[in-house]
Amino acid sequence: MSHRLTTETESDHAHQNVRHLLPGACLLTATAGYINSAVLGFFHTPVSHMTGAVSHLGVDIAEGRGRDIMSSVSIVLGFLAGALVSGALIGSWKLIPSRSYGVALMAEGALLALATWLLASQSRLGLPAVAMACGLQNAMASTYCGLMIRTTHVTGTVTDIGVILGHWLRHGQVQLWKLRFLTALVFSFGVGGWMGAVAEVKFGLLCLGVAAAGTTIAGGIFWFVTHHGLVELMQSATPRPPPTGTFPDRGPL
Repeated sequence: MSHRLTTETESDHAHQNVRHLLPGACLLTATAGYINSAVLGFFHTPVSHMTGAVSHLGVDIAEGRGRDIMSSVSIVLGFLAGALVSGALIGSWKLIPSRSYGVALMAEGALLALATWLLASQSRLGLPAVAMACGLQNAMASTYCGLMIRTTHVTGTVTDIGVILGHWLRHGQVQLWKLRFLTALVFSFGVGGWMGAVAEVKFGLLCLGVAAAGTTIAGGIFWFVTHHGLVELMQSATPRPPPTGTFPDRGPL
């Protein structure tokens, strides 16, 4: 079976349709990595993704650690509540930027500020607050050009990268724009995690205040520019995915 090969110019042109999302997605992903690493120093359970939290809950139950059970449950419920709030605020199945995203980011900043105060006071009540902030952020981005964007964990992102590379091995082609996008997200999460770990060692959990301030300011700016129509962030509410490109051409199989 033959496959149509696109030129590098076509591939670059296709990438134009999604590259405006990349800086914001990378910043959000790095923020989640930063938050997760910082909180891991306080309570050894992830707050930016629920796989580790649910696993930790199972261990807590098996070992009968009542206080840790409550903390792990609060993380899961907090993340769920954040996703619920995000869905209610934004109310869109597709990624269509509006003032609602600015409000969601400012709400995330407020939750992180509350969590910073609680965790710095050694209160475990900060755990559901920070998990709620992560759940709210993760639910903000839905589907865009056939790409599921998740900004608080990288399990699905790494899976997608593997599938893309598998398609290259099978067919000799790949959606290069998607591979670049997803790889940048994984890298950003790792960099954010490193920064969070370093900041937590030097400043303790007060370092979460940086994430709180950053998301609040970003939300305010986003709300302002969308409210006043100063920027156009999307070409269409229902964009078409870019065509498949080469990565690189492996020649005939």
